[in-house]
Amino acid sequence: MAKNDVVTVEMIFEKASQYLVEDDIAFIRRAYEFAERAHIDQYRKSGEAYIIHPVQVAGILVDLKMDPVTISGGFLHDVVEDTDVTIEELEEVFNKEVAMVVDGVTKLGKIKYKSKQAQQAENHRKMFVAMAKDIRVILIKLADRLHNMRTLKHLPPEKQRRISNETLEIFAPLAHRLGISTIKWELEDTALRYLNPQQYYRIVQLMKQKREERESYIQEVMNEVKVQLKEVHIDADMSGRPKHLYSIYKKMVKQNKQFNEIYDLLAVRIIVDSIKDCYAVLGIIHTCWKPMPGRFKDYIAMPKPNLYQSLHTTVIGPKGDPLEVQIRTKEMHEIAEYGIAAHWAYKEGKQVAKGNKSFEEKLTWFREILEWQNETNDAEEFMESLKVDLFSDMVYVFTPKGDVIELPSGSVPLDFAYRIHTEIGNQTVGAKVNGKMEPLDYPLKNGDIIEVMTSKHSYGPSQDWLKITQTSQAKNKIRQFFKKQRREENISKGKDAVDKEIRALGIEPKTVQTADNLKRVYERFNFMNEDDMYAAVGYQGITAALIATRLTEQVRKTMQKEQELAKTLEEVKYDAPEKASHKRDLGVRVEGVDNLLVRLSKCCNPVPGDQIVGYITKGRGVSVHRADCPNVQTDEAKERYLKVYWENHQIDQRQYHVDLEISGYDRRGLLNEVLQAVNETKTNITHVNGRSDRNKMAVIQITILIHNTEHLRKIVERIKQIKDIYTVTRTIQ
Repeated sequence: MAKNDVVTVEMIFEKASQYLVEDDIAFIRRAYEFAERAHIDQYRKSGEAYIIHPVQVAGILVDLKMDPVTISGGFLHDVVEDTDVTIEELEEVFNKEVAMVVDGVTKLGKIKYKSKQAQQAENHRKMFVAMAKDIRVILIKLADRLHNMRTLKHLPPEKQRRISNETLEIFAPLAHRLGISTIKWELEDTALRYLNPQQYYRIVQLMKQKREERESYIQEVMNEVKVQLKEVHIDADMSGRPKHLYSIYKKMVKQNKQFNEIYDLLAVRIIVDSIKDCYAVLGIIHTCWKPMPGRFKDYIAMPKPNLYQSLHTTVIGPKGDPLEVQIRTKEMHEIAEYGIAAHWAYKEGKQVAKGNKSFEEKLTWFREILEWQNETNDAEEFMESLKVDLFSDMVYVFTPKGDVIELPSGSVPLDFAYRIHTEIGNQTVGAKVNGKMEPLDYPLKNGDIIEVMTSKHSYGPSQDWLKITQTSQAKNKIRQFFKKQRREENISKGKDAVDKEIRALGIEPKTVQTADNLKRVYERFNFMNEDDMYAAVGYQGITAALIATRLTEQVRKTMQKEQELAKTLEEVKYDAPEKASHKRDLGVRVEGVDNLLVRLSKCCNPVPGDQIVGYITKGRGVSVHRADCPNVQTDEAKERYLKVYWENHQIDQRQYHVDLEISGYDRRGLLNEVLQAVNETKTNITHVNGRSDRNKMAVIQITILIHNTEHLRKIVERIKQIKDIYTVTRTIQ
């Protein structure tokens, strides 16, 4: 039957009777009669009676050999949305399953949304969540969308484009993931017709021009193959495989090719009885014609994740043109055409999918949708993450045992680890790709063999992993890990982290943590209250630095203005004679030159006793650096060196800034002991900053005022005597 022919109710019952029992037929007939009564006096945009649409949807489902609940859902899918019938009434008249699948495809009504996009996103989220509970929801929705696309000509152009875009973005990829190629191709071709009619009709015309020539060529090939197969006693059904318009269009766009440059317009499909015959036919094809290098794909040994199996090869045909050949068994062909629906199908009143392991594995990614949707209140964000995971281009990689894992393009080893198992992901410490160690953000490529390195002593995922991972599944598992900690602990931990970041900015936390300021920030990040915000920081759902930055932005702006004003006033009152005298106060002399402005560089803070060099700056005199300062080690910098030396530093009582970085084991009281040790040497401290990481490593940065390197050495030696201190280093900015 042609795809645009109108199916009658009796034709549906006749087709259904070929694989359903009498009780099932009576059940779906009752569903039709209920829908007919509910939709009475309703009409479509085309002017037809509304009941025609549910009948066509049920007809598509019968072609897929679906069960009685799904077919009944096809008849009833619009009664709740478009009539006064309720879900409760459907459950009472039919059963809970029918009510559930109809509810899954029913759009949300009576709720006001900010925009049409938000409403549509919520509708999709509802459908996907229902689909995760029962796959039959999406099969009804695909049938509904297919018939709507067939009758799209009755709608205004703007609606045609919007619906076609949505079809290409969501429903055609879904049909592909479910392996239902018959629906996928028709959805794509029809959508192209409304989105780019010029190209659609151009391709149609170009294909018509040489159709007879192509068909004659294909027939010649099939006759030759039949002769060869007869000699080895292999029975086969052969047909020319029509190339779909959208796939031609995509190749023309992606590969920037003209129509006559696309060589796989010619294709032969050979269907045999057994897998052994598939490989025998492949051998015959390669004997008859020369295979093209790199164009053979064995999807029988390694099926696609949507259960597709077939042998693909491209050979140079009788006339020297490339010819694509597909070889598969009858069962493989059924799955290639109907995908997951073939596994769900009813045959002789029994559901084939029951207990089918590969079928259940195929549905695991649908189950994960339930977890994803709990992570966000934003339906549009949910749909965007879903598109990345389900509808983007995919990469196919292997486990060390040879199992194929499908991931979105751009995925990294961490995505792979979480796809295998949550605990493997949480305990990941490294990854080997094709036997070679690679970083965790390495972009995976088709055919890569991934071996995940784990450790029971791992501290678990880090905040950075949320930025590295690409899949919603991995991000969700990482967030779950952090959320498992108790809320009170998270709030306390988050508040401490934010306070620490605020102090690091040189601001006292209490000055910015006013009720109004906190409310402004937590509302900006869509939290209900400040506890929720601090808890999110605690489980690393958001960074403490980001919250601290937002809390202090107004104070920092005020401080910056004050600093700029002070600097301007200082420059105005600081005249040349004072600059010259200031040069002598530093205790540094430029060899052979007087009256030059000299300043000590703040990047390395040289002190008496250090080896130093002078560097002539533009308009700011001579900048004095330590001889080992990396900022003056370039060839260009060395050309501007001046010889400088310390003047009488042995008896000098001037004080100089020095930055020290102290690392050690993070324990209670460590910072106090460091400060006490410095105070014992009668040394002034001008700045202190400390932090620790999840490995219990503490890093303390202090700025002190010293007289010379001997003074510095004594301070460093004293700090090193403190228990649990690992290193003390002088830093250069």
